[in-house]
Amino acid sequence: METLDLDRILATVHALLVAEDMTEAGELVRLYPARAEQTGYDNWNGGTGIWEVYFEVPPPDYARMGVRRTQWEEQVTARLKTVLETETQDWYSAKIVPAKAYRKEWRAEESGLPRQTRVNILDGLRLEGVAWNGTLDDVEFLSRIFDLKELPSFDTRFKDAAGDIWQHCINNDDWGPDWVFSDRRFKLLDGPADTFLSFLCEIVNPVVRPDRDEALKLVTHFNDQLRPAGWEVFEEERIAGRPRFAYRVLTHNGGRSVLRARTVADALDAGWMAKAIERLERAIDTDPDLAIGTAKELVESCCKTILTKRGVSFTKSDDLGDLTKKVAKELQLVPEGITDEAKGAENIRLILRNLTQLTNNLAQLRGLYGTGHGRDGQHRGLQPRHARLAVASAVAFIDFVAETYRHREATEAS
Repeated sequence: METLDLDRILATVHALLVAEDMTEAGELVRLYPARAEQTGYDNWNGGTGIWEVYFEVPPPDYARMGVRRTQWEEQVTARLKTVLETETQDWYSAKIVPAKAYRKEWRAEESGLPRQTRVNILDGLRLEGVAWNGTLDDVEFLSRIFDLKELPSFDTRFKDAAGDIWQHCINNDDWGPDWVFSDRRFKLLDGPADTFLSFLCEIVNPVVRPDRDEALKLVTHFNDQLRPAGWEVFEEERIAGRPRFAYRVLTHNGGRSVLRARTVADALDAGWMAKAIERLERAIDTDPDLAIGTAKELVESCCKTILTKRGVSFTKSDDLGDLTKKVAKELQLVPEGITDEAKGAENIRLILRNLTQLTNNLAQLRGLYGTGHGRDGQHRGLQPRHARLAVASAVAFIDFVAETYRHREATEAS
């Protein structure tokens, strides 16, 4: 099959997939380069060529496809057969493969933090006009990470980096604001991951950037780029009520939920929520039972915090269902401008009920799957994946109601 023929045939395959509402497989055919390769031959009935149509997908996209790859291969293969059965007796099947990703510098990326990820983060700082050194001067900031007296000077008048940075950034101010991003002494783009990540953590250190909201916003931007590469910046401790951040390898997909929960807790200034989040972070992988119960507590804490701030009373006997009903009523959790307000309210109520019930039901499962009940050796308790389901559900709920709360507060204040 020639390249021109393949392109024509794939255009028809794409049209069939879209018409049959298989849009994801259709996008695969449309977006990624394809090549046909003969992989076998059958002599029966005059001879039949066996062909594979390879769709070459960049490794990150290939990994994200997961088990869906098999489904899409089957869908495309079936449409290839439909298109080609009147033109040839050869067999064609679709195969999704990772595209070759060879680069000369690939062995240098031992850190697992690709150069492009770093470039994206630094470009984001430029676009937002963020002063990386915050309230400090360049020498003060960099001295927190590097021993500037051990690094060379590019100016012959000075014996070390501390001297020439002072001269060109403070005394004369003739270097651009982002000079450090490309300075080869600090190796931010091509050096160890630890160096780059330490640089990011210092950017949002409360000493460097006292504005908590600004720091949290930057951390969110950092993690949007870092998470696909397997890293995250997280809150390690608090200094005078402000978060101090560190970095770590992202070992589970509960990290994003926990980070988002921290953002909600910070926005509500809720200390008791922060304590629940700390337990969540420690327990998702090590103690799923505890994490599931804590996810339920997180929803309760969020509801109580918002009700307290809004001056709505509740009692100790109010359970999770009672609390969520009061929050829904107080915040009027109905989208504005809809034509059927009653129906919209009912849909939202059911969604919120399902989220809270999911967390509540998982917590109750601890009694069935917990330890200490004389179960046989084949018994297995709840797994981290169950904990992540509970945490994600809890965070989806608190994120929605907290954002609605802030919207109501802003609207009423204006």
